[in-house]
Amino acid sequence: AKEIDIDIIADVARKLGLGQPFALGIPGQRAGVLPSREWKRTFFAGRPENQMWFQGETLSVIIGQGYVTSTPLQLAVMTARIATGREVRPRIVRVLGDIEAPPQPAGPLDIDPAYFEVVRAGMDAVTNEPGGTAWRSRLDNPEWRLAGKTGTSQVYQITAEERARGLTDPEDLPRERRDHALFVCYAPFDKPRYACAVVVEHGIGGARMAGPKAREIMRAVMTKDPASRPAYDPRVVAQTSGRARE
Repeated sequence: AKEIDIDIIADVARKLGLGQPFALGIPGQRAGVLPSREWKRTFFAGRPENQMWFQGETLSVIIGQGYVTSTPLQLAVMTARIATGREVRPRIVRVLGDIEAPPQPAGPLDIDPAYFEVVRAGMDAVTNEPGGTAWRSRLDNPEWRLAGKTGTSQVYQITAEERARGLTDPEDLPRERRDHALFVCYAPFDKPRYACAVVVEHGIGGARMAGPKAREIMRAVMTKDPASRPAYDPRVVAQTSGRARE
């Protein structure tokens, strides 16, 4: 973060789906905040003393803190784009088999594929290597290999005075002051078909609360995934049908 300009970070984040709503036909979407120099000049319009961008702000932005805000949908889109390297766009299917138009082909993102390989390897290690922060959230079926990333959104900073009094465990805080728990993931690792984002309000930590919930969601999805079912043998189907008639 210290070596990369904030505007470059914002440009890449926008390509991954952050800082924007999506055309889903439903109201209430938020674009979130994707900080950049231009954003700060606009946000602090009329207060020139606050318009300069500082390196310390970049350090906060790079981990998703500071001015950054995003929605669970944006996090899921970001994860799908990292998993595929393509400009995946979300849509809502209200009735199975009643889709007005097929999805538009997702073109490749203007990002070096080698960068995606590094990020994917890290997400794989998070869930599938001992010591990874989401080791407990891995899926036991090797064909469903899950890659993910834990996260924590700070709600309240414990003060030095509180630490001096021995307040160091987030569980000692009132619920409304506990951090939010986040987890994003996709599966299968080698041929991704599903992406998921879970946010647990005041869940303290991603590995603790959000990861296990995402694991169970993905387990259910992969269990029902048509690609996970054995192919039908028409001879077996015919024999079964014949016995049923008898």
